[in-house]
Amino acid sequence: MDHPSNVKMDMTFLQDLTTSLGRLTGERRATIDTPTAPPSPLRPIDLSDDAVVAEVLDLAVRVGEVLLASGTAAMDTTAQVQYIAATYGLSRCDVDVTYNSITISAHRGPTRPPSTTMRIVHYRSMDFTRLAAVDRLIRGVRTKMMTPTLARETLNKITTAPHPYNRWVATFAWSGMAASIGVLVGGGALVAVVSFLTTMVIDRIGRVLNRAGLPFFFQQVVGGFVAATPAITLYNFQDQLGVTISPSLVIAAGVTVLLSGLSLVGSVQDAITGAPITASARFFEVLMMTGGIIAGVATSLKIAAIIGSDLPLISNTPPPDITEVPTKVLAGAFASLFYALACYAEKRALTAAFLGGFAGALVYLMVQTLATGPIIASAFAATVVGFAGGLMARRALIPPLIVAVAGITPLLPGLSLYRGLYAMLNDQLLLGFSSLLAAFGIGCGLAAGVTLGEWGARTLRRPRILARTEELLRPTLRRREEPRRPTVRRRRGPVELKKKKAQASGVPSAD
Repeated sequence: MDHPSNVKMDMTFLQDLTTSLGRLTGERRATIDTPTAPPSPLRPIDLSDDAVVAEVLDLAVRVGEVLLASGTAAMDTTAQVQYIAATYGLSRCDVDVTYNSITISAHRGPTRPPSTTMRIVHYRSMDFTRLAAVDRLIRGVRTKMMTPTLARETLNKITTAPHPYNRWVATFAWSGMAASIGVLVGGGALVAVVSFLTTMVIDRIGRVLNRAGLPFFFQQVVGGFVAATPAITLYNFQDQLGVTISPSLVIAAGVTVLLSGLSLVGSVQDAITGAPITASARFFEVLMMTGGIIAGVATSLKIAAIIGSDLPLISNTPPPDITEVPTKVLAGAFASLFYALACYAEKRALTAAFLGGFAGALVYLMVQTLATGPIIASAFAATVVGFAGGLMARRALIPPLIVAVAGITPLLPGLSLYRGLYAMLNDQLLLGFSSLLAAFGIGCGLAAGVTLGEWGARTLRRPRILARTEELLRPTLRRREEPRRPTVRRRRGPVELKKKKAQASGVPSAD
């Protein structure tokens, strides 16, 4: 039989553990996890006023524009647009979100015509600070009861604000990401340095071509060509330079950086959550941009073959040694951090991205040691990243998309894509086709795992009031009451009572 003191210590430990987990995950849900039912309007607008209704609809579609351009799934974007409209009293709205447009129609009763607004989504460079600011704006519209005019002015400031960091900071972040991925796939210091310098050149050339208006497909072709050329050149002169380098690892790091800018997660999420049209458009874009990378790398390899440059044969990557796991886990964590920094994330988002990358790389490498294969390992790791991102989003008040995309970026199949391309160029069609299919499977596993993990985070710890009413209530302020100190009164004896009576009657006491 356990001693009562031991049972009490166990109960205290469990309470402390529960409190710590509660502080980590928090009770605040991300705005993307809003209930499906429309909220009760805090300050309903006049539905007969066309100008006010148009202002609310414009605010809703512009918020959806930022979310969709940042890679948010179509169904999640639809929910947020409906949420903004319902907050101001437009609860009966039909929202249609496609790849590059958002249309919303608000019903204003049987005697008034519906009001409709449409907005074309223009994709810009990824800015996680802008996405997080819009996420806070959605919270503020609900909790602070912002007027439509004030919310629209705040949104204008968010969308027109410059990037929080200098562009050279983003360039160094992309380069640092490539160096970290070079270490993650098994390279050493030389691979990391060459990957760093190569990616820096790719980024600066890409910015020049973007300002010149070159279509993004051809920018990917140029990026793939630049990613392969330095590695091939250095490999053919390694005897003269007295170094040893694996060009496939350098090329894989560069290809992974180029793949990171594609909306793979959003395309698969749309396909899973019931938006096939948007999913098809996004997925076709991913295929086209990936084809541009393949074309650039293939051009470089063909030129190398014409001038007589040799490349080593690519062998299957063995499972990682247990002694290499700590180094590779840190490399994956720093790759996620650098990706978030390159996308102009806030400081607290950088910490969340680092933790998400750390968890994803650790799970991926540990599952790989079980000889399960890269596809299953990627799916498991992405599920953990999506789950962790959903929980940390409550604590850090950032969109889960930031942690999810940053966490799975180091696991993108850059090496499998290069291995399949190289094999097909050398008439090894079976090996090349299987490697390309493996790359496709890894990408789908990553996106599907993130979707499953985010779903698990949304349903794990749902606040009771949301589960019961399916709507948000108005925030209330409670004054913290300080505990009162008990007043200790001294009990008087019979002698003191006798003296008090004598003083009251004016008669001197006997003593």
